[in-house]
Amino acid sequence: MAVEYAPRGLIGLLTPQANTTVEPEYFILLPAGYAHINARLMSDKSTIEARLVDYVDRLDTACDQFANAPIKAVAVGCTGASYLVGREREERVLAGIERERGVPAFTAATAVVASLKQLGARRIALASPYPAGLTAASKAYWESQGFTVVRVASAAMDHTQFHPIYSMKADTAGALLDDLARDDTDAILMLGTGMPTLAPLLAANARSRVPVLSCMLCLAWMGVSAVDGQPAPLEPWLRGDHWRERLARQQP
Repeated sequence: MAVEYAPRGLIGLLTPQANTTVEPEYFILLPAGYAHINARLMSDKSTIEARLVDYVDRLDTACDQFANAPIKAVAVGCTGASYLVGREREERVLAGIERERGVPAFTAATAVVASLKQLGARRIALASPYPAGLTAASKAYWESQGFTVVRVASAAMDHTQFHPIYSMKADTAGALLDDLARDDTDAILMLGTGMPTLAPLLAANARSRVPVLSCMLCLAWMGVSAVDGQPAPLEPWLRGDHWRERLARQQP
């Protein structure tokens, strides 16, 4: 069933409750003919880590918010939860959603894995917005997926804001990239779906020797690939061929 603003396919997007980045970046990144509807991942746990795990426990129930909308894929706009629950549990939960909903389901983390494999990247450098514990869990997750983490750069966090990651500025994210591209690196990954990444992503890929990816770019790319039933080429996405002008219109 075609939807007026999504003739090529509608994606169900799950977003952490206070995240202010996922929805605008997904809108910017999707090519013409695709659209998304959003549902919020909710938790009343007292720490970031506990909330992330709780999101996974409630993932299938969160999909009920889509009701009978004709979505063609479920995209989970969260990476931190994947790191904490691990690869095997993530795979089980996603497989359960696919059986129950009858559509492909993926997280930002599994979308990154698919992207890195298409690029043939094995040795990766990470730009992290996370506290030390979550950064360490992230490194362990990527290594469980068969990648070698050769370098990590972490952003300073401002705990006076409403959220230390979601309130981060794009130039802070971009500054992490300067020291990551070296001869031992196949790709650079900007972690998290809450850290704004699109402007620094464009700038970095215009000058970087190695491809620079973000979790949000991979999540949108995976959504289109899942709807179409085949992987889209990544290079035009990294150059911003279809989204750079939309990004420019969104910036002041």
